[in-house]
Amino acid sequence: MSEGSEPRPFLQGFKKSDFDIRTLADEIRVDKLCVELIRHFFHHLIQDNSCPRDDAGKLSHGVDYFFREFLIPDRRDNLFFMKAVRVRQFAGHWYITHTLEPNLNELTNILRGVARFYSFLGKQGLISLSDARSITGACDDLPYYAERIETFWAIEGGGYDIWRQGCPLD
Repeated sequence: MSEGSEPRPFLQGFKKSDFDIRTLADEIRVDKLCVELIRHFFHHLIQDNSCPRDDAGKLSHGVDYFFREFLIPDRRDNLFFMKAVRVRQFAGHWYITHTLEPNLNELTNILRGVARFYSFLGKQGLISLSDARSITGACDDLPYYAERIETFWAIEGGGYDIWRQGCPLD
């Protein structure tokens, strides 16, 4: 998409099932679809919400990281059927163990993007408002994630298994 060009209307020509992932080919296809959705979200933030371009970029980057590093390749989930537990698993475990220097500032920026994107999906009627609220609520649980990061850095000896059980990925 060239600079300044308009994205096509959200989900035009797509179905939610187009985001199902069963094979590596599906994963690659869904990754590309997510790029298009995130571009649409970025333009929506700027045009419909008068969000400054830098802020829209940060929010879009956060949801991009969540989808393209965690939800699609690691969990192989359809983003339209995701539940709040995935946010908790990401922020309370996966991000911490897959990031060289996990920190609450970076994590907060990612979660702000995820919350804003799922709020957008709820307002568009693409997910239930109940699911949107649940997901944004999980994104807002910053004290819990701060505690998870702090206790991760404090692990000694065989404490990793205990820490991991506090927020399992499965």
